[in-house]
Amino acid sequence: MDGIEVLHEAFGRVHGSAHAAGADLSAEQLTWRADPEANTIAWLVWHLTRVQDDHVASVAEVEQVWTAQGWTDRFALPFADADIGYGHSAEEVGAVAAPSTLLTGYLDAVHEQTLRFLGTIADADLDRIVDVDWDPPVTLGVRLVSVVSDDLQHAGQAAILRGMVGRRG
Repeated sequence: MDGIEVLHEAFGRVHGSAHAAGADLSAEQLTWRADPEANTIAWLVWHLTRVQDDHVASVAEVEQVWTAQGWTDRFALPFADADIGYGHSAEEVGAVAAPSTLLTGYLDAVHEQTLRFLGTIADADLDRIVDVDWDPPVTLGVRLVSVVSDDLQHAGQAAILRGMVGRRG
């Protein structure tokens, strides 16, 4: 297995985990909070998808799925198009209320774009510098692993919340 195949597997796990966490839930379940300041399943799935969309589009040098395919209009959130959720307040987290089909539809579209991008690169490309604002500069491989890591953490958080919601009845 080469590096690109590993990334395919990793992004597949992100997709599967996030999809399982957010699929087939009611609006109430998606926006339930463990406490008034906690993240919701809806926000976590939206945010992890926005991070992947933003970061992969940047390194692929393509427009984000969010704007290119009209997801920003479908979600109709009170945020700037470039907002991916970093630093959101409890109020902003609560503003992300979308049906599970919308959340997973956007997730599916971003996953497809990610796989298309992975199909255009080879192992040697993973050493390409994509961000010189860090010391050391960030390579393509490091950026993609960072996205996988962040997304899997949020998918796991959403899965925990799904379990809590399920026990509530």
